[in-house]
Amino acid sequence: MADIASALSAAMSRMTGQGGEVEALHRLSGGATMESWSFDYGAKGERGEYVLRRAPSLQMMEGRPLDHQAEAALVQAAFSAGVKAPEVAGVLQPSDDLGSGYVMARAGGDANPAAILAATPDGLIDDLATQLAKIHSVKLDDQIAVPHMDTAEALTEFKARFAEYGGDRPIIALAIKWCEDNIPPDAPPVLVHGDYRMGNLMVDENGLTAVLDWELAHTGDAHDDIAYGCLNVWRFGQLDKPAYGIASYDDFFAAYEAAGGMKVDPARFRFWFIFRTLWWALGCLQMAGYWRSGADRNLERAVIGRRTSENELDLLMLLEEDAPDAEKPAVLEAKAGEPRAIGEPSAHEMLDAIKEWIASDVKANAKGRDKFMAAVAMNALGMVQRELTNPADIYDKKLCDAILAGEQSLSTPGLLSKLRGDALTKLAQDVPKYASLQKAREKWS
Repeated sequence: MADIASALSAAMSRMTGQGGEVEALHRLSGGATMESWSFDYGAKGERGEYVLRRAPSLQMMEGRPLDHQAEAALVQAAFSAGVKAPEVAGVLQPSDDLGSGYVMARAGGDANPAAILAATPDGLIDDLATQLAKIHSVKLDDQIAVPHMDTAEALTEFKARFAEYGGDRPIIALAIKWCEDNIPPDAPPVLVHGDYRMGNLMVDENGLTAVLDWELAHTGDAHDDIAYGCLNVWRFGQLDKPAYGIASYDDFFAAYEAAGGMKVDPARFRFWFIFRTLWWALGCLQMAGYWRSGADRNLERAVIGRRTSENELDLLMLLEEDAPDAEKPAVLEAKAGEPRAIGEPSAHEMLDAIKEWIASDVKANAKGRDKFMAAVAMNALGMVQRELTNPADIYDKKLCDAILAGEQSLSTPGLLSKLRGDALTKLAQDVPKYASLQKAREKWS
């Protein structure tokens, strides 16, 4: 920590042209790929509040369409255009010895979805819709090289990544094939934030204060952004409020259109909803790759890698709308066996003992990110316990190849029923508290 503070002090002196010392430095929780560090800097009486956003390693930046120099320029351009983006203070240089990243002014409020959804300010959905419409109206100059998303090319890249990750999860194969078969015509391109959702939005008691995490920005279809923030995984349990966990689709679409956004097309919205659920399923598998390669050996990467099953369940519930009625009977979820509870402690009980120690001795005495990571560790141990008790073999490369070739589909007798059972069992292992799991059980049994 002291080394980071010292290097950051020198970098801030270069960026601001003012002397001072970094104080109150601490790492913030969350962030699927990048680190965020909060700190104060400046002379006494003139201290500013900042956040350093940086990659855990230079390896994490390989192949990214936006480097941090371009991302910072985009964020500053959005800020200048009236979007509630952070104001950029400066970009890290190699001589700063802090890796790749940039520094921005710290916004007030909280990005924790649980806190926001527990006390949602009046009019927040209007704030979110207005800012999204503003983002889609930002005009970028030629100096900011933001990539354009070609949907067909993106799906080709999805298939390549799926093959790299084993190519053996049938629900993902179904989603890729569905997207290939249902690509909508090109739409007028706009600036797309690419990650506009709860968790990346700062909110205080008066409403939205800042839009964070612009690393996935590109030009493309506005419906990409419109759908992404509504995914089940970003509602954080509020399934009855599909827009960000705080409002209905109708209210969100009306607010977006009233703020100057384009009219929402339901067919395009459904395509991008499925496309982005698929994208995040692959993104979770990518986190496992980051962990295995050593690019980021953080425990959180490994745990996120097990959240693919959330997206698989959501994908199947979306895709089954197109299945023949004859393939929609009820299905019973496989019941977990009872772990041995006699004699020496079983593997299941040993994991219980470790979880209890973390809860009582580690998490109870930890603060900030350490407390968060203790909870992540307990989640990881729970995943292992449930897998030991009720193993599931969902992997089938031969079936995936047949689906991608169009030789099998949800019209294949018995396939939908099998995939339902697999999805229920796998998600019960990984994230049993995921809200869609109970919804699927009620719908399918």
